Amino acid sequence: MQEKTVTIALEGRIDSGNSAEVEKRIFEELGGRENVPVTLDASGLSYISSAGLRVILRVRKVCPALSVINVCPEVYDILDMTGFTEMMTVEKAYRVVSVEGCEEIGRGANGTVYRIDKDNVVKVYNNADALEDIRHEREMAKLALILGIPTAISYDVVRVGESYGSVFELLNASSFSKILSTEPDRFDWCVAEYVKMLKKIHGTLVPAGKLPDMKTTAEGWAAFMQDHLPGEAGEKLLSLIRAVPHDDHMIHGDYHTGNLELQNDEVLLIDMDTLAVGHPIFELASIYNSFVGYSEADPGVILKFQGFDQKTGRAFWRAALAAYLGTKNERKLREVEDKARIVGYTRMIRRSIRRKAQETEEGRREIDLWTKELLELLDRYDTLLYSPCELELEAARETLPEAEAFVEEHLEAVGCPVKVRMQIGIAVEEIFINVASYAYAPGKGNVKIRVETTEDPKTAVITFTDSGVPYDPLQKEDPDVTLSAEDREVGGLGIFMTKKLMDEVTYLFRDGKNILTLRKNL
Repeated sequence: MQEKTVTIALEGRIDSGNSAEVEKRIFEELGGRENVPVTLDASGLSYISSAGLRVILRVRKVCPALSVINVCPEVYDILDMTGFTEMMTVEKAYRVVSVEGCEEIGRGANGTVYRIDKDNVVKVYNNADALEDIRHEREMAKLALILGIPTAISYDVVRVGESYGSVFELLNASSFSKILSTEPDRFDWCVAEYVKMLKKIHGTLVPAGKLPDMKTTAEGWAAFMQDHLPGEAGEKLLSLIRAVPHDDHMIHGDYHTGNLELQNDEVLLIDMDTLAVGHPIFELASIYNSFVGYSEADPGVILKFQGFDQKTGRAFWRAALAAYLGTKNERKLREVEDKARIVGYTRMIRRSIRRKAQETEEGRREIDLWTKELLELLDRYDTLLYSPCELELEAARETLPEAEAFVEEHLEAVGCPVKVRMQIGIAVEEIFINVASYAYAPGKGNVKIRVETTEDPKTAVITFTDSGVPYDPLQKEDPDVTLSAEDREVGGLGIFMTKKLMDEVTYLFRDGKNILTLRKNL
């Protein structure tokens, strides 16, 4: 049986004048024991020269399981510079900080952030052995800063109770959660800044291999769920996640209002240990969980973690989603929300099961609720992908206003002139009514509308796709508009006006679908 660790104190200075004496004392305390774990407690050591380093090296040769703890920063720098931190475990001495009575300003997946004075905050990690977590988060924060994401980087590591904390300078900063809870009139401002930062994150391309792939992580969640869902549902869940394409753009992974800080009119992102790359659907799932999902079974959860109530959380989620997607169309918002919920419920159910929630009545109720919702969503969707500029709805006269509003908001967002929007609106109405009237008659079916803009020249492109009977309306002969009212036939003007108002109209029948495209220079 291995002997217990032998702890030996180092004090004062170890230099050429006393190194021999210190070495003799160390080996006397070892008492001839070899290959036992030895800890040199350097809490009293203030100076070490090369002579002292040779002492430690000779001890290391005799005792491979050597560690040096409670090393002051000055001595640590010497050990690090000379490679000793690579040869053995060397732990710094950390100042002790108490968070008793401190304001909690944010809580994330891996820790809680407290304000310890007006200038500084400390993130206290849930993991008691958090030094590797702290190192990882520092590296992630540095990478994000290099890539242009405004963030705070920890300048100190401290002991907090039985765990560790990272200290950040956040002078007079307020989290968005606090702003929402104390200044409700700034709700719209918070939404705008929140989405602005989110788009900046998602627009940041990360060099290959620098961050973990969230898709791989999500596949692990889905694999875990195979034992907790009916067979076909579990298989479909896994296939949906596997079908999400790889994406090297950044996602935060725990993006909620507690992790955005306003400091001197600058918005800073914190809690960087969850950074990854991946498709935005994984980020939206996490966001949904933060503002809605975790509090569905217990409305008090969001008040505890975010500082505002369930109603505010739901309203913020929907407003932020609409701003992020660039549409207020309820059908589109529901589609993307539902797809985010599929991933979000998967994550929450797995988390609860791993935390033994099934052993309590409250936990079982929570898991049952999320599982029921997940199964219903899996029946409804065949992909987790979405396009903000694409809307699918029933091809019926009653849905025309929704289609027109969807096209209009996208054109308005890119600064399309009023006259051009009106011309496009006429063409959209004519094509939509044509599809609604003839594509599926006498039955019913859907039409998909896609709105895009291109540059050089700036052009609006609106595409209608349906699965109705093959029909090319462009083959219809143009009416003779020179005839008198008495000689003119009623009808036939819709397609004619569309061709005249647009710069280009094209038709294609492909893969069993009618595809009609309008192009208009802006």
